[in-house]
Amino acid sequence: MTSRVMSCATLGVDAYIVTIETDIDRQLPAFFVVGLPDNAVRESRDRVTAAIKNAGRFFPNRHVTVNLAPADVRKEGSAFDLPMAVGVLVASSQVRTGLLDRHALVGELSLDGTLRPVRGVLSMAVAVRDAGLRGIIVPEANAREAAMAEGLEVYPAADLTHVIDFLEGLCRIAPFTTDVGELFRRGADHRVDFRDVKGQEHVKRALEVAASGGHNILLVGPPGSGKTMLARRLPTILPDLTLDEALAATKIHSVAGLLPPDTSLITTRPFRSPHHTISDAGLIGGGAHPRPGEVSLAHHGVLFLDELPEFKKNVLEVLRQPIEDGRVTISRAAMSLTYPAQFMLAAAMNPCPCGYYTDPHHECTCPPPLIQRYMTRLSGPLLDRIDLHVEVPAVKYKELSGAPTGEPSCAIRERVNRARRVQLGRLMGRQGVYCNAHMGAKEIREYGRIDGKGDELLRMAITRLGLSARAYDRILKVSRTIADVEGEADIQAQHVSEAIQYRSLDRNYGDVKMFSRDRAGRLFGLDISGTLCHEYGQPQIRKDV
Repeated sequence: MTSRVMSCATLGVDAYIVTIETDIDRQLPAFFVVGLPDNAVRESRDRVTAAIKNAGRFFPNRHVTVNLAPADVRKEGSAFDLPMAVGVLVASSQVRTGLLDRHALVGELSLDGTLRPVRGVLSMAVAVRDAGLRGIIVPEANAREAAMAEGLEVYPAADLTHVIDFLEGLCRIAPFTTDVGELFRRGADHRVDFRDVKGQEHVKRALEVAASGGHNILLVGPPGSGKTMLARRLPTILPDLTLDEALAATKIHSVAGLLPPDTSLITTRPFRSPHHTISDAGLIGGGAHPRPGEVSLAHHGVLFLDELPEFKKNVLEVLRQPIEDGRVTISRAAMSLTYPAQFMLAAAMNPCPCGYYTDPHHECTCPPPLIQRYMTRLSGPLLDRIDLHVEVPAVKYKELSGAPTGEPSCAIRERVNRARRVQLGRLMGRQGVYCNAHMGAKEIREYGRIDGKGDELLRMAITRLGLSARAYDRILKVSRTIADVEGEADIQAQHVSEAIQYRSLDRNYGDVKMFSRDRAGRLFGLDISGTLCHEYGQPQIRKDV
């Protein structure tokens, strides 16, 4: 006798329907699983056998063949335990039900029949809903996650006996529901806030510009200046996470097995901070069975790389594709998977190996050749893809000892949300373009037009700094974002001037100052041979330009 049970399997971050066909005949007793199963699926034979016996049923002493269709795609994981057990019971006439044509089953079985949670349940629930099935039976621990797929009945079960009784109509399981709005309200609070940061007002401004346009940012400063502290607060000022973005981030974390047990939906933007010893596969993703890497786990969030020059050069170079394309493609002989990776890159570094090259209160002990070698660990193409380069000076004692006077994250986030709404209205209808950082050449030509003074300023900067074409585009994008933050419809000269100051590492690091200060302590972000100057907050052009 044969039976058919519907189940699911993940492929990348999405899932597909798997039909589990079970056949029992009168040949010598055996239990075979076919359909390209991996080791975890093959081992399910022993778990299924023990679970059926401990659930008070008998395992047929016949030749049992289980086929996982489609048979040309490799199956992995333990989510097939429950549907395989039910398929054996139905094929051996121990269970009679008409619900299997309208419901899918997923779950791992322990030896006593208890159901254990599995990875990727949200993706599976979405695939079941899109396939037109009525509901899905999942372990109780996965019910909250599966309930995020609206329009699908989710039935949480405790063990195999519970599932059998439900299929035979001996008990009723109420479909699990959840309030998405309540999840967002409970998870919207951050444990850190920009109010905690003392001083560094110009860095906060740069982070606000970066968050408003989705731009990548690099913080350069001596040890203890607050680079990591500022970067960790960046997610608190990013635009509010939408439901679609939350579902996309949750699917990736669920497939990777990193979704906390009590979390059904990621309601705050992810913040990933891998150590500088990470491999390229750990950062981008990979493995024998490809898994998402840190760039995908940071999807719709922030990827923070602290001590950027300490990362291996090959690891940094593989960042080029995800930064440009917003996705990662992992190719193997048997398959090719694409993971989403639309993240905001935030990085931090010291200006030299000892860290005190730009600190006026500490003497730098690094010889110029050592500084040059240190800086060349970052390739030009990688720096071109980072829109803002910002110096983070050491905080003065007066600022440290005083009470925090900065704005809270919620106030900054309101301005960021306002700027993002302007960009969404302007870029409406553009495929895959949701903020200024995502604009292509066509959008830059259309929305990045500047006036005569701004064009002359940009021409001098490009000529004297030797900026690349990509850096030119980045300056236009950042200028457009600054104009949006200021509520201006047109890009003006002061917007271009501020955007240019955020390209400090494009200059000759040994010959040209990154930043300078006057006696009053005011920060000047651009100094090209002493002719072009920009005071932070008060952009101006000298008369001798």
